[in-house]
Amino acid sequence: MHENILFFSIFLIFTGAAIFSTVALYTRQSLLVAYMILGVALGPWGLGWVTNAVLIQNIGDVGIVFLLFLLGLHLHPQSLLHLLKKVSWVALVSSVIFLLLGLAVGWLFHYTWMESVIIGACAMFSSTIIGLKLLPTTVLHHQHTGEVMIGILLLQDLIAILTLLFVHSASLGNVSWIMMSLKFLQLPFLIVFAFIFERFVLRKLFRRFDRIREYMFLLAIAWCLSLAQLANMMGLSAEIGAFTAGVSIATSPIAVYIAESLKPVRDFFLVLFFFAIGASFNVGYFHQVAIPALLLAVLLLLAKPWVFRILLMQVGESKSVAGEIGVRLGQISEFSILLVYISVQESLISQAASSLVQLVTMLTFIVSSYLVVLRYPTPVAISDRLRRD
Repeated sequence: MHENILFFSIFLIFTGAAIFSTVALYTRQSLLVAYMILGVALGPWGLGWVTNAVLIQNIGDVGIVFLLFLLGLHLHPQSLLHLLKKVSWVALVSSVIFLLLGLAVGWLFHYTWMESVIIGACAMFSSTIIGLKLLPTTVLHHQHTGEVMIGILLLQDLIAILTLLFVHSASLGNVSWIMMSLKFLQLPFLIVFAFIFERFVLRKLFRRFDRIREYMFLLAIAWCLSLAQLANMMGLSAEIGAFTAGVSIATSPIAVYIAESLKPVRDFFLVLFFFAIGASFNVGYFHQVAIPALLLAVLLLLAKPWVFRILLMQVGESKSVAGEIGVRLGQISEFSILLVYISVQESLISQAASSLVQLVTMLTFIVSSYLVVLRYPTPVAISDRLRRD
């Protein structure tokens, strides 16, 4: 069995996911919740049947890359620029509010100053996966809703890069603003390269071999992963690279075919990602972090929908659209797990502080998903009235 540990782990994860998903559907929960609970049950701190949670999470991260690539395929460059101008104020103001909220909870429960700052930083972001996996793409109204959400989440991703740079610099004892500025100067270069390469290479290849669907599928995956890797090497995030790759070919007639072809690949990796979130939680710290985690989760679940609704109405969104977006962004992000993992590696926070953020992530994922599935159209809704692809 040890020689085939990866195969055995995949067997356990997907067989368990099928069973837990059945229960989740009967109890009107999101499937994403089932994957996380399965991770807690089978992971190193549960039954211990799947011990290499880091490997599973690394594989699952590929799912995020494909998700961002698919999002980019549905968003034309002109629409993206308009959205970023519209929601930049919303993303910045909301991030500051949630940072202060998380920092206050950390300080209240006597965490160190650095731990409180990182807990606050983790509270700033909303989940790209939760927000967009539960968003229907075939309803006209939700095309606009999705575009606004993408704009906010993309700007949060840029803020996340700054946060990672801050954490790395703090571990060295200084914050290099020059280094941060240089990283962001590389983003325009990545964008220009992507559009030039698409214009003079990819577009010709797609036209020349458009009848060979297998080739187009492989070329699209190669383009997505190549730009993700390039962005990663430049010190940006793989997610930004994948999103840029998608936007660069969004105007191509082949974009619709690529988007439909990659959905099963994305879903496969996302199951692994959410399993890893549950598997990485150390239940031994539960009694220590339960109260602060519950308090912070409740505050964020109440504050995020309200803050986003108010801010979005200020930039011209209707009350109904602003309210729905607020609820859909009412959790914290999978990026929070990455942030505390790096912070623990850099000895900036304790394992207890990391467990607090992990528990808040799971709690907000579960409650937020449940609220969205019950109230708004989603691809996984139980009610036929709310089920939309």
